[in-house]
Amino acid sequence: MKMKFVNDFKQFAMRGNVVDMAVGIIIGGAFGKIVSSAVSDVIMPVVGLLIGGINFTDLKLTLHAAEVNAAGEVVTPAVELNYGNFIQASVDFLIIAFAIFCMIKLMAKFTSRQKEEKTATPPAPSEEVQVLTQIRDLLQKQKTE
Repeated sequence: MKMKFVNDFKQFAMRGNVVDMAVGIIIGGAFGKIVSSAVSDVIMPVVGLLIGGINFTDLKLTLHAAEVNAAGEVVTPAVELNYGNFIQASVDFLIIAFAIFCMIKLMAKFTSRQKEEKTATPPAPSEEVQVLTQIRDLLQKQKTE
């Protein structure tokens, strides 16, 4: 019973689609890190500089200030709405979505070309080949008579 389960799982895990999906997830994760770094380390500092020196990760709205006791220790931490991080994550998403869109368009174009090549009708045989085919057919017809 256990061996059948293990064999079924192995068969499932080794299917082409599952392996392709796993590779896609790994590459997608790495691509996401690259895009996040590009957005946070390259794009957003430039955008922040153009808007007036704003660092988007510092943008937040304090909903409840931190409570500090007489000794200067934080009793209750501040409650903050970090909308700057949300803006940065949204830009990450838009760039990743655009890149994936471009990849899918490129792949669709490539696969459509392959399909066109496969479904294209072969060129008509040359006149020489047609004449030779007629001669062959005539010779076969004479043999049978």
